[in-house]
Amino acid sequence: MAKKSTPAAEGEAKVAKAAPVAKSSSKKKFDAGILYVQSTYNNTMCLVTDVSGNAIASSSSGALGFRGAKKGTPFAAAKVGDVLAAKVQLMGVKEVAVIIKGVGSGRESAVRSFITKGINISSVKDVTPVPHNGPRPPRARRV
Repeated sequence: MAKKSTPAAEGEAKVAKAAPVAKSSSKKKFDAGILYVQSTYNNTMCLVTDVSGNAIASSSSGALGFRGAKKGTPFAAAKVGDVLAAKVQLMGVKEVAVIIKGVGSGRESAVRSFITKGINISSVKDVTPVPHNGPRPPRARRV
């Protein structure tokens, strides 16, 4: 049987591939941004945008691995704020305006974690929707 010859077997040297160059996390650098915090009873979601409203980074307590009732806790919201603050610090964000929506327990702790990471808060605005006696409520349950 004839043996198949490989390039390495014939004495040709293999060319080593260059190690991949680590890219920076973002091409654009931002000085300021807007932090949107949506806090429900079951979850806390945070989004950071640039000043014109284009999304830069986002995170939620469910995305960090919290499950079930633990997603709505202030501890989970603080972790979301920590992770997101670290992401946007790499992009150069130094100041954010905060817009909070919702009535969950993680409203304040997500914003506090941004402060502890050294990101300045320029303003805080609450845009939680409040019904002005909206539609008729559903009928009462008969149990």
